[in-house]
Amino acid sequence: MAQICVLETAVQLKSCPEKLYNLFKSQNQHIPKKTQSEKLHGVEIHKGDWETPGSVKIWKFCIEGKEEVFKERIELDDLNRTITYVAVGGNVLELYRTYKTIVKVENGILKLRIEYEKLHEDTPPPKKYQQFVSNIVRDIDANLVKG
Repeated sequence: MAQICVLETAVQLKSCPEKLYNLFKSQNQHIPKKTQSEKLHGVEIHKGDWETPGSVKIWKFCIEGKEEVFKERIELDDLNRTITYVAVGGNVLELYRTYKTIVKVENGILKLRIEYEKLHEDTPPPKKYQQFVSNIVRDIDANLVKG
């Protein structure tokens, strides 16, 4: 039986948690402009729209010198300010059978949890993706503080 593995980290926020949550929840099209990173190239709608849970988006980015895409469907829990990005395509599924990034914004902290199932026993944990998302969150947080 396959084993679900977990990576977790937290990012201290200086900006308004509600603004950050709303940006991740329904304003993804603005995220590339709010980062200092040239590694996040863009995001586009594949199916649905920017705001509806279940819509599918395609993220384009460069990680460790390699161009990648991440095709995701979001699930929302507004009560707990939690967004789950479920991989439905892209490079990440070349390494992992299942892959979810869960973002929870609470009390000035963004908790980042990655749940994944390896395709092969020797596949490394997705630490490069964890670091990439953490860096993007820090960039956005700094940008929101500037106004």
